[in-house]
Amino acid sequence: MLVLGLTGSIGMGKSTTSAFFRAAGIPVHDADAVVHRLYGGEAAPLIEAAFPGVVADGVVDRAKLGPAVLGKPEALARLEAIVHPLVQQAKQRFLERCRANGRSLVVLDIPLLLETGGEAQVDAVIVVSAPADIQRARVLARPGMTADKFDAILARQLPNAEKRRRAHVVVDTGLGFDAARRQVQAIIRAFAGSRGRL
Repeated sequence: MLVLGLTGSIGMGKSTTSAFFRAAGIPVHDADAVVHRLYGGEAAPLIEAAFPGVVADGVVDRAKLGPAVLGKPEALARLEAIVHPLVQQAKQRFLERCRANGRSLVVLDIPLLLETGGEAQVDAVIVVSAPADIQRARVLARPGMTADKFDAILARQLPNAEKRRRAHVVVDTGLGFDAARRQVQAIIRAFAGSRGRL
């Protein structure tokens, strides 16, 4: 089974690109979606114990958690020590299910794939990218986003140029999402050809 790691900085169009793989019938493990589920489930009491006051009605309130960890490396490390092992377990269950179902190509959608050394666990790295001005416009258009918050998030991520350098394949969403969809279809054809049918 060929495992593709999909990554890209905030606002680059990674979620949309991930959806193109799904629409083509490729199983996708979405690390962000797993975190969302954990924040409303088994991780919530552990996070509340580490960061009192950030959980309401059994669900982590991201608006309260953000200020507790953004720009605070020790606090962020504490949060990651709680969440990352649970995310890893979910990823392993996904891969085991796909192998058992005879899938030959799967995608791991992981925002911090390169920052966490995750490229060692995949067969190829796909980086979703766009010009910096497009990225900034997309992110600042999000509800509740500020320039300071955007800069703090970027500070945790590898520079886009470095991600592109370390990629096996780059999907450029700056050309529009129809073009990105065609790029994804070409990637699937290329990798399917190298490892048999999907």
